[in-house]
Amino acid sequence: MVAPVHLNALRAFEVSARHQSFSAAAEELNVTPAAVGQLVRTLEQWLGTPLFHRGSSGKARLVATEAAERSLPDIRIGFERLTLGIERMREYSSSGVLTVTVSPAFAAKWLLPRIERFQAATPDTDVRLDTQLKAVDFLTQRIDVGVRYGAGHWPGLTAEKLMDEDIYPVCSPQLKGLPDNFQSLAELASETLIHDLSMDEHTGFTTWATWLEAAGVKGVSTQRGMKINNSAAVLQAAIDGQGIALARSVMARDDLAAGRLIRLFPDIHFASPLAYYVVYRPECASLPRLKAFRDWLFEEVHT
Repeated sequence: MVAPVHLNALRAFEVSARHQSFSAAAEELNVTPAAVGQLVRTLEQWLGTPLFHRGSSGKARLVATEAAERSLPDIRIGFERLTLGIERMREYSSSGVLTVTVSPAFAAKWLLPRIERFQAATPDTDVRLDTQLKAVDFLTQRIDVGVRYGAGHWPGLTAEKLMDEDIYPVCSPQLKGLPDNFQSLAELASETLIHDLSMDEHTGFTTWATWLEAAGVKGVSTQRGMKINNSAAVLQAAIDGQGIALARSVMARDDLAAGRLIRLFPDIHFASPLAYYVVYRPECASLPRLKAFRDWLFEEVHT
């Protein structure tokens, strides 16, 4: 069995052999060159054999002996596996960093206004948000859990439905005195429509064209208007009075409650075929930090 002191010495030997220098090894290990040299000598004494050919000058490049060279691949593999083992132990701790992937709009409009409650309930867990529209590789990018919008099928991931949502027009209360001035849906033809392009290529994503068709409205052009590829920015444009947006209810909920937006034609209901899902790798389902965050998400939805 290798004693802890010899683990440190093995590390000093591996780094010195890689850099071919005690000084360079000392910089990586954040110790002095003398300390590195002493650790290597301790290992040599324990093994009963030299590990480096030492020249006459202390500044000469270190050259490992044949026995040392043959041992290095196994030693490096050992350190890699040791590091992996420690990381796996840390994963099962209730404390540490939880990496969460969400879209920028979902982060801004739903998660960030609520995340303080999760942090208060789990003070030992630090949340790291990865916000981007493109799907990420959970394994290679070390993602723990995410919230995705779609039909619920992502290869290699467990997906649990978190929220459904409705789609409806919204605008600023100050926009031309709306909604009192509106008598019919046909009047949308004279207004600026704000289009959400954030998932325009996703099958099932509701656009103005599909919403108007479902509502039985004809004669309203959906080719013109303001086009934005971020759902949060779409709502902000509507809040600023730039036009009428087709809102996703989960994103617009807080703005409606605060009176920054009003819903038009509340008697018309259109359920989105897409929904929000909590997603994670199946093999990570029992991780305490992940379970705590997943349970908190569902509690927030039903609060």
